Amino acid sequence: MNPEKPLSPRGKSSRFPLVPLAVVFYGVMGMVAVAWRLLVDGQGPFWASAAPDAVVPAAGLLLWHALLGLLVGGGLIVWSRLWIRSTRTGRVLAQRLAEILGPLSGAQVAVLALASGLGEEAFFRGALQPRVGLVLASLLFGMAHLVPRRELLPWAGFAALAGVLLGALFDYTGNLLAPIAAHVLINGVNLRWLSRASTLREREA
Repeated sequence: MNPEKPLSPRGKSSRFPLVPLAVVFYGVMGMVAVAWRLLVDGQGPFWASAAPDAVVPAAGLLLWHALLGLLVGGGLIVWSRLWIRSTRTGRVLAQRLAEILGPLSGAQVAVLALASGLGEEAFFRGALQPRVGLVLASLLFGMAHLVPRRELLPWAGFAALAGVLLGALFDYTGNLLAPIAAHVLINGVNLRWLSRASTLREREA
């Protein structure tokens, strides 16, 4: 047994230490975002405006922002499932992503969803979007998900579309709570679904 390949909860070895590497990667991304906004605007990336008279929303409004993010995230999940079920391109993309991801536990999915949601939103929306605008930040977000394989190209397109919606939430609410809620929900649900699909394929093999 290769000690560098830890066993998954089902007793099968993972292809690579996905979760630790992802946590480090997104952690660095988040720290870069915080340092960027602190150096440029004198504040962290959570708020869209660096104006000294910016009003901090009340707790009730922040709760609405979180719920709005969950609604948008849920809508994107439903749309993506319909696209996967109704098109060959979507089915092939889901199959390839499931193969790359492999089986994950619920805890691993939760860690990945939180790390990616916090890190990517802090960088692309919180730090980048105020500097370059919604459209360019969304395009760069899509390019960050670009994989040079034909069957995976639609993933970049989906990410760019999601980036527009997440960026619009950031502009509308003035903070990262809604886009983080949407992003974490999308990644959590979709990663769990892809992981289960990967597990079923391994059992059938």
